[in-house]
Amino acid sequence: MITDKEAKVKSKFLSFVLRHHPEFIGLELDANGWAVTAQLIEKVNANGHSLDAAVLDYIVNTNSKKRFAYNNDKTMIRANQGHSVDIDLGLFAAVPPEYLYHGTGSNAVDSILATGLEKRERQHVHLGSDIQIAIAVGGRHGKPKVFKVAAGQMHVDGYAFYLSENGVWLIDNVPATYLELI
Repeated sequence: MITDKEAKVKSKFLSFVLRHHPEFIGLELDANGWAVTAQLIEKVNANGHSLDAAVLDYIVNTNSKKRFAYNNDKTMIRANQGHSVDIDLGLFAAVPPEYLYHGTGSNAVDSILATGLEKRERQHVHLGSDIQIAIAVGGRHGKPKVFKVAAGQMHVDGYAFYLSENGVWLIDNVPATYLELI
Protein backbone atom coordinates (compact mmCIF):
# COMPACT_ATOMS: atom_id res chain seq x y z
CA MET A 1 0.00 0.00 0.00
CA ILE A 2 2.00 2.99 1.31
CA THR A 3 4.77 3.34 3.86
CA ASP A 4 4.45 5.66 6.85
CA LYS A 5 7.29 7.75 5.43
CA GLU A 6 5.45 8.16 2.10
CA ALA A 7 2.22 8.98 3.96
CA LYS A 8 4.03 11.68 5.95
CA VAL A 9 5.38 13.29 2.78
CA LYS A 10 1.95 13.22 1.14
CA SER A 11 0.31 14.53 4.33
CA LYS A 12 2.67 17.51 4.40
CA PHE A 13 1.88 18.26 0.76
CA LEU A 14 -1.86 18.02 1.46
CA SER A 15 -1.42 20.39 4.43
CA PHE A 16 0.42 22.82 2.18
CA VAL A 17 -2.42 22.73 -0.36
CA LEU A 18 -5.47 22.53 1.92
CA ARG A 19 -4.22 24.96 4.59
CA HIS A 20 -2.10 27.47 2.75
CA HIS A 21 -1.90 27.31 -1.05
CA PRO A 22 -4.78 25.61 -2.86
CA GLU A 23 -3.91 27.72 -5.90
CA PHE A 24 -0.58 25.85 -6.17
CA ILE A 25 -2.46 22.97 -7.81
CA GLY A 26 -5.41 25.00 -9.11
CA LEU A 27 -7.76 23.81 -6.37
CA GLU A 28 -10.65 25.87 -5.07
CA LEU A 29 -11.81 25.73 -1.46
CA ASP A 30 -15.32 26.76 -0.50
CA ALA A 31 -15.96 29.37 2.21
CA ASN A 32 -15.54 26.69 4.90
CA GLY A 33 -12.31 25.25 3.52
CA TRP A 34 -13.84 22.21 1.84
CA ALA A 35 -12.52 20.88 -1.46
CA VAL A 36 -14.16 18.29 -3.70
CA THR A 37 -12.27 15.07 -2.94
CA ALA A 38 -12.20 13.86 -6.56
CA GLN A 39 -10.86 17.24 -7.73
CA LEU A 40 -8.16 17.20 -5.06
CA ILE A 41 -6.97 13.77 -6.21
CA GLU A 42 -7.12 14.80 -9.87
CA LYS A 43 -5.21 18.05 -9.34
CA VAL A 44 -2.58 16.47 -7.07
CA ASN A 45 -1.90 13.85 -9.76
CA ALA A 46 -1.86 16.47 -12.53
CA ASN A 47 0.89 18.28 -10.61
CA GLY A 48 3.34 15.40 -10.59
CA HIS A 49 2.32 13.76 -7.33
CA SER A 50 0.66 10.39 -6.87
CA LEU A 51 -2.59 10.12 -4.92
CA ASP A 52 -5.63 7.86 -5.08
CA ALA A 53 -8.71 7.43 -2.88
CA ALA A 54 -7.22 4.54 -0.88
CA VAL A 55 -4.04 6.46 -0.08
CA LEU A 56 -6.04 9.57 0.83
CA ASP A 57 -8.24 7.46 3.14
CA TYR A 58 -5.13 6.05 4.78
CA ILE A 59 -3.70 9.53 5.35
CA VAL A 60 -6.97 10.92 6.74
CA ASN A 61 -7.56 7.91 9.00
CA THR A 62 -4.03 7.37 10.31
CA ASN A 63 -2.66 10.91 10.67
CA SER A 64 -1.75 11.15 14.36
CA LYS A 65 -2.76 14.80 14.48
CA LYS A 66 -6.05 14.23 12.63
CA ARG A 67 -5.22 17.14 10.33
CA PHE A 68 -7.90 16.29 7.76
CA ALA A 69 -11.60 15.48 7.75
CA TYR A 70 -14.10 14.22 5.21
CA ASN A 71 -17.73 15.16 5.06
CA ASN A 72 -20.22 12.33 5.73
CA ASP A 73 -20.02 10.76 2.26
CA LYS A 74 -16.32 11.53 1.64
CA THR A 75 -17.09 13.72 -1.37
CA MET A 76 -15.47 16.71 0.35
CA ILE A 77 -12.27 17.06 2.36
CA ARG A 78 -10.63 19.84 4.36
CA ALA A 79 -7.90 20.56 6.85
CA ASN A 80 -9.23 20.80 10.40
CA GLN A 81 -7.28 23.92 11.35
CA GLY A 82 -4.02 25.77 10.74
CA HIS A 83 -5.13 27.71 7.69
CA SER A 84 -3.42 30.83 6.45
CA VAL A 85 -6.10 31.22 3.76
CA ASP A 86 -9.26 33.01 4.85
CA ILE A 87 -11.95 30.42 5.56
CA ASP A 88 -14.70 29.91 8.12
CA LEU A 89 -14.31 26.56 9.88
CA GLY A 90 -17.76 26.95 11.45
CA LEU A 91 -16.34 26.66 14.95
CA PHE A 92 -18.35 27.35 18.06
CA ALA A 93 -16.99 28.89 21.24
CA ALA A 94 -16.17 26.32 23.93
CA VAL A 95 -15.14 26.46 27.57
CA PRO A 96 -11.48 25.47 27.85
CA PRO A 97 -9.86 23.55 30.69
CA GLU A 98 -8.07 25.57 33.37
CA TYR A 99 -4.72 25.20 31.60
CA LEU A 100 -3.63 24.58 28.04
CA TYR A 101 -0.13 24.29 26.57
CA HIS A 102 1.81 25.70 23.64
CA GLY A 103 5.06 24.25 22.39
CA THR A 104 7.69 26.31 20.60
CA GLY A 105 11.41 26.44 19.97
CA SER A 106 13.76 28.13 22.43
CA ASN A 107 14.55 30.86 19.89
CA ALA A 108 10.95 32.18 20.13
CA VAL A 109 10.74 32.43 23.93
CA ASP A 110 11.87 36.06 24.34
CA SER A 111 9.49 37.28 21.65
CA ILE A 112 6.57 35.36 23.15
CA LEU A 113 7.31 36.66 26.64
CA ALA A 114 7.30 40.20 25.23
CA THR A 115 4.23 40.06 22.98
CA GLY A 116 2.34 36.89 23.88
CA LEU A 117 1.26 34.23 21.42
CA GLU A 118 0.18 35.70 18.09
CA LYS A 119 -1.52 33.94 15.22
CA ARG A 120 0.64 35.75 12.65
CA GLU A 121 -0.17 34.37 9.18
CA ARG A 122 -2.54 31.72 10.52
CA GLN A 123 -6.15 32.15 11.55
CA HIS A 124 -5.60 31.10 15.17
CA VAL A 125 -3.03 30.29 17.83
CA HIS A 126 -2.97 26.53 18.48
CA LEU A 127 -3.07 25.18 22.03
CA GLY A 128 -3.31 21.68 23.42
CA SER A 129 -4.36 19.99 26.62
CA ASP A 130 -1.42 17.54 26.57
CA ILE A 131 1.99 18.78 27.68
CA GLN A 132 3.78 15.88 25.91
CA ILE A 133 2.29 16.92 22.56
CA ALA A 134 3.38 20.52 23.26
CA ILE A 135 6.92 19.28 23.85
CA ALA A 136 6.84 17.36 20.55
CA VAL A 137 5.50 20.42 18.70
CA GLY A 138 8.20 22.58 20.25
CA GLY A 139 10.83 20.08 19.14
CA ARG A 140 9.92 20.75 15.52
CA HIS A 141 11.22 24.29 16.03
CA GLY A 142 14.51 23.55 17.80
CA LYS A 143 15.05 22.93 21.48
CA PRO A 144 11.49 22.55 22.82
CA LYS A 145 10.03 25.00 25.28
CA VAL A 146 6.48 24.86 26.64
CA PHE A 147 4.21 27.64 27.81
CA LYS A 148 1.38 26.94 30.21
CA VAL A 149 -1.63 29.09 29.26
CA ALA A 150 -4.10 30.20 31.94
CA ALA A 151 -7.01 29.36 29.64
CA GLY A 152 -9.63 29.20 32.38
CA GLN A 153 -8.78 32.73 33.51
CA MET A 154 -8.71 33.96 29.92
CA HIS A 155 -12.19 32.54 29.41
CA VAL A 156 -13.43 34.28 32.58
CA ASP A 157 -11.86 37.48 31.24
CA GLY A 158 -13.87 37.23 28.02
CA TYR A 159 -11.55 35.53 25.54
CA ALA A 160 -13.22 33.14 23.10
CA PHE A 161 -11.79 29.65 22.69
CA TYR A 162 -12.73 27.19 19.95
CA LEU A 163 -12.17 23.45 19.84
CA SER A 164 -11.37 22.01 16.41
CA GLU A 165 -12.60 18.60 15.26
CA ASN A 166 -9.23 17.06 16.08
CA GLY A 167 -9.02 18.38 19.64
CA VAL A 168 -6.78 21.40 19.07
CA TRP A 169 -7.82 24.50 21.00
CA LEU A 170 -7.86 27.68 18.92
CA ILE A 171 -7.79 31.33 19.99
CA ASP A 172 -6.97 34.64 18.30
CA ASN A 173 -4.09 35.52 20.65
CA VAL A 174 -2.75 34.92 24.13
CA PRO A 175 -1.38 38.00 25.93
CA ALA A 176 1.89 37.40 27.78
CA THR A 177 0.19 37.97 31.15
CA TYR A 178 -1.59 34.61 30.76
CA LEU A 179 1.60 32.69 29.98
CA GLU A 180 4.04 30.80 32.18
CA LEU A 181 7.21 29.25 30.75
CA ILE A 182 7.52 25.77 32.26
